[in-house]
Amino acid sequence: MAVSVQLLFVGEWVLDQDVALRARVPSAVALAVEVVASMVLLTRRLTLLPEAGARPAGPPMGWLVTAGAAGAVLATCALAVRNYGLWAVAPATVVAIVATYLSPDGRRPLIAGAVLFALLPGAVVSLAAGDGELAHATLFPAGLVAFTAWVMLGPLWAWDTARRLDEARRLEGELAVKDERLRFAADLHDIQGHHLQVIALKSELAARLVAADPGRAAAEMREVRRLAADALSDTRAVVQGYRRTTLDDEIANATRVLAAAGIDARTTFEPATAATGLAEPARHLLGLVMREATTNVLRHSRARHAEVDYRVTGGLARLRVGNDGADQPPDTARGTGLHSLRERLRAAEGELTWDRDGEHFAVTAVLPTGPVTGAGPAKPENGAAR
Repeated sequence: MAVSVQLLFVGEWVLDQDVALRARVPSAVALAVEVVASMVLLTRRLTLLPEAGARPAGPPMGWLVTAGAAGAVLATCALAVRNYGLWAVAPATVVAIVATYLSPDGRRPLIAGAVLFALLPGAVVSLAAGDGELAHATLFPAGLVAFTAWVMLGPLWAWDTARRLDEARRLEGELAVKDERLRFAADLHDIQGHHLQVIALKSELAARLVAADPGRAAAEMREVRRLAADALSDTRAVVQGYRRTTLDDEIANATRVLAAAGIDARTTFEPATAATGLAEPARHLLGLVMREATTNVLRHSRARHAEVDYRVTGGLARLRVGNDGADQPPDTARGTGLHSLRERLRAAEGELTWDRDGEHFAVTAVLPTGPVTGAGPAKPENGAAR
């Protein structure tokens, strides 16, 4: 746009045979220099992406001085033949280009000062020549400077906004990829950690039984082999994106695993729970909590008793897993385990808490759910697995 305006208006004037040759020759050279300098300066500016409200990097000073000198030559030549409508075109372009490199606070005084200065040269020449065009010689150049700055800065603002939006979309895409990698790492940690803990437990049990009860030891090792195959299958399913941990499966699996470890695992259910319509993502999260809590019982306690309580009350699904014989609180400082699950539940508008009272440790997860429909009064049912 800047180049086209200069070539259209100043170029037409340079080619006008009625204009004195002494004004046209230097103007032609200055116009070529001005066009090249404008292209370089504006191209450099369009590659920058300043922060909102901040000042961009400065322009190349050599090209800026060149553009200013060429603009001064064009203005002088036009004023020499009293062309009051043309002399301010090149200087106005230079002022507008300089303004693109300034912050909004720095542009205002520059443009205001340039507009006020543009009132003087034409007025002086008109008064000296006595041609009676004082109003035109004074006001038109000032208006041209203001208009040129406005026309150039408007598209520049749109350009910078589009660049920022494009950059934001790129960053959003990168964050989505990183979030998915973290989710995958968390799921893989949960699956492998749980399976390996159970495999280690059953292998230890089989080693103790091999002399006293070889038949049961062989059964335990067959179970270890099955668990290893399940771990491999679950890992493949996570990689393929198909596997979803469900609460029902994890509670049933937890009772079996805890019973195998000699822990009296008692589960409490509300019969209406199955009819609550709890969304699959919520059941997946609660399943992960159940798995992590079971793993912590095996790793961080000498438990003899454990309790699993799952019920829906007041529009909230509540899962509580407690055990005795707690040795130490689970390590949650590495970004996995309970801390990681707490962040995921909070993102789903839920909450995950844990507390220790002497040797008793409990993990409680709460997630919102829809209203319970189609169910009568809830009566807890207790069951024990050994």
